[in-house]
Amino acid sequence: MRITIVGPCGAGKTTLEANLTKLGYDARAVAQEHSEVQTMWQRLTRPDVVIYLDASLATINARRGVNWEQSYLDEMNRRLAHARAHAHFYLDTNDLTIEEVCARVVEFLRTEDERRRTEDE
Repeated sequence: MRITIVGPCGAGKTTLEANLTKLGYDARAVAQEHSEVQTMWQRLTRPDVVIYLDASLATINARRGVNWEQSYLDEMNRRLAHARAHAHFYLDTNDLTIEEVCARVVEFLRTEDERRRTEDE
């Protein structure tokens, strides 16, 4: 199962990619928030599953050590709209640890894998 991870800067995409890869998943974080090409995430990875991680401006600023304004996050969200609309799983990471994010995504992936196997039978 090919997994694409999208979301705004600071939501945890790169960290989740690293953790999923360690667990043997074929996962790739895509910096869609920096591209005007709405389908870039599809073109680069051709995913089976799209995971959308989200975070608030306050969380992003704290995690990245920046002081971005709401307009910057609004622009990222505009660029991410297509990917978010096609996401199979959405997770707000504001109040979650790295371990909790990974555990929730892995739980979803296991359920999704079981669902797909059942459909194929």
